[in-house]
Amino acid sequence: MSGPAPRRRALPMAGAGRPERADAARNRRALVAAARELLADHGADGLTLEAVAARAGTGVGTVYRRFGNLAGLTHAMVDSQEYEFQRNFLEGPPPLGPGAPALDRLHAFADAFVDRLEDQAELLAVAETASADARYRSGAYAAHHAHLVSLVAELRPDADPAYLADALLTPLEAALYVHQRRVRGMPEARIRAGVHGVVDRLARS
Repeated sequence: MSGPAPRRRALPMAGAGRPERADAARNRRALVAAARELLADHGADGLTLEAVAARAGTGVGTVYRRFGNLAGLTHAMVDSQEYEFQRNFLEGPPPLGPGAPALDRLHAFADAFVDRLEDQAELLAVAETASADARYRSGAYAAHHAHLVSLVAELRPDADPAYLADALLTPLEAALYVHQRRVRGMPEARIRAGVHGVVDRLARS
C-alpha cells in the first residue's frame, strides 16, 4: 500500500493563514472585487480604502479590519497570481521550476517576473510603496529572495547569496518598472533584456 501523499509546501504569502469562515471569505471577495472595479475605472490613484468601502457599500472600518492598510488590500488583489508564480518556481516544470541549471532558472525567473510586471506593475507598486520598507517586509519578497538565494548559492558558492539576491530583485521593483515604461518610454523588450544582462553579469563575476 502506498504511503500518504507528500505535504504541499506552504507558501509565505498566498494560501497561508487560518481558514476563513464562509461569511468572512464572502466579505473579502466582495471587497477585493470592489477594489478591482475601482482600479479598472480610476487607476491606482483612485484606489483607497475609503473608496473601496464606498464601492462595496460597507464601513471603512470593515476594510481596515480586514486588510490593515492599502498594502494588505493590494496584496490580496494579486494573491492568486502570486500563489501561481511561487508554485511554478518551487515545483513547476523547468527551467523556471526544479531540474534546470541555476543560471537557466535565474533567467526563467526574470522572464516570469517581467511578465507579471507587464500585467500588474501598477497594482504591485501600490503595495510596495505603502511604506518605506513595505516591499521587503512582504511574504512575497521573502519567498522570491529565498528562492534566488538558493540559486545564487548554487551558481556562485564564493559570493554573498543574500546580498546578490537583493541585487537581482532590485531591477524588478514594480515602481521602477512603471517609471521605465511610462516616463522613460522603454519597451518591455528593452527592460527584459536589461534584467537578463544583470543576471549574466552576475554569472560572469
